[in-house]
Amino acid sequence: MDDEVFRQRYRELVQGYTERLPLDAAMRIAVGGEFEAVGVLERQLLIQHGLRPDDYVVDVGCGSGRLAKALADYLRGPYLGLDVVAELLVYARTLVTRPDWRFELIEGFRIPEEDHRVDVVCFFSVFTHLLHEHSYLYLQEATRVLKPGGKIVLSFLEFANPVHWAVFEQALRDASGSSTLVQFMSRDGIAAWASHLGLRIEAIEDGDRPTIALDAPLVLERGEVLEELGALGQSVCVLSVPAD
Repeated sequence: MDDEVFRQRYRELVQGYTERLPLDAAMRIAVGGEFEAVGVLERQLLIQHGLRPDDYVVDVGCGSGRLAKALADYLRGPYLGLDVVAELLVYARTLVTRPDWRFELIEGFRIPEEDHRVDVVCFFSVFTHLLHEHSYLYLQEATRVLKPGGKIVLSFLEFANPVHWAVFEQALRDASGSSTLVQFMSRDGIAAWASHLGLRIEAIEDGDRPTIALDAPLVLERGEVLEELGALGQSVCVLSVPAD
């Protein structure tokens, strides 16, 4: 599946939600559900791995503002949210009333920022829908825009985690040619990419193992309450640009 086909299918998916549902519901479901809780988990994960209030964050695949909303009261520094669907970006801008933050539509795999300006680049549920070659291009861009010591935080699906098998089974059921790409990655592949890009692997965490420290109890849409620790569901890798 090439990049333009993916973009078109994603736009069609979002349009389908907006035609059937109220806007708020459509915008939340379009990025995978559990809008509030996942945003908090992503924020806490970034903080756990060194995000400071004055840092500059680039959120690739920001969608309708799930992470941005959770960050709004914590992050004083710059934020750049990037996505391929204009409707999601419009919603994110209205949801997060931060006139100093940027939300931009992107084409290709370039991050619209100068070299060595950013502290954290995150890719939540992005590489799960891209060809490996495209993911690598994004990592090249992230490496370019990061300051020495800056970090990349990405989520991924892996066959080594039994919990992720259900995602693959659903992809098999949807393999009619009309669904979006579901991509799995391997840890040895990530290690190879990091080596070629001159990045360090700071951490790799299993998606089903609660490792994200919560600053308050977190209530999920189904009523479950997470206390002290939570998990994203997808596995997480943290990479860093060497400071020396």
